[in-house]
Amino acid sequence: MAAKVLHAIYNDDDLVLQAVKQIRDENYHILEVFCPFPVHGLDKAMGLAPTRLAITSFLYGLTGLTVAVLMMNFMMIDDWPQNIGGKPSFSFIDNMPTFIPIMFELTVFFGAHLMVITFYMRSRIWPFKEAENPDVRTTDDHFLIEVEVANHSEEALVKFLNDTGASEVKLID
Repeated sequence: MAAKVLHAIYNDDDLVLQAVKQIRDENYHILEVFCPFPVHGLDKAMGLAPTRLAITSFLYGLTGLTVAVLMMNFMMIDDWPQNIGGKPSFSFIDNMPTFIPIMFELTVFFGAHLMVITFYMRSRIWPFKEAENPDVRTTDDHFLIEVEVANHSEEALVKFLNDTGASEVKLID
């Protein structure tokens, strides 16, 4: 059986940030907050862990750099060395200044494309996925906080959410 959830709708971003802090102080469980735009400090107020996407971006960039070095070493030095413009291809180190643009481009290419794929997988955003937005107004100018009722009194929680400045509170079964 799914737990009951209350949807509290707010009209102002400062109000929703303050409400999240008050709800967490009273030890209620916030399932999700839906906003039409990013609210600075909301992730910290909700107690979310910092993202590790920067680490994966760095690793993807290193992967791209490694692929670039191995690819150029194989193609230009081992497989088919050519004397281009009087610069013989006897070693990778001697020709590395000419390879720098390719190394940079593949580092950025791998980092950017793999980060997009990682973000979509982590956010569970798949092609042709239906939107999970519980209220259409949150894409325009309203903010919604989903609070789990669980072991708390429903009436007390509704009164508390109204006291935090919610313009409306709805029970979702």
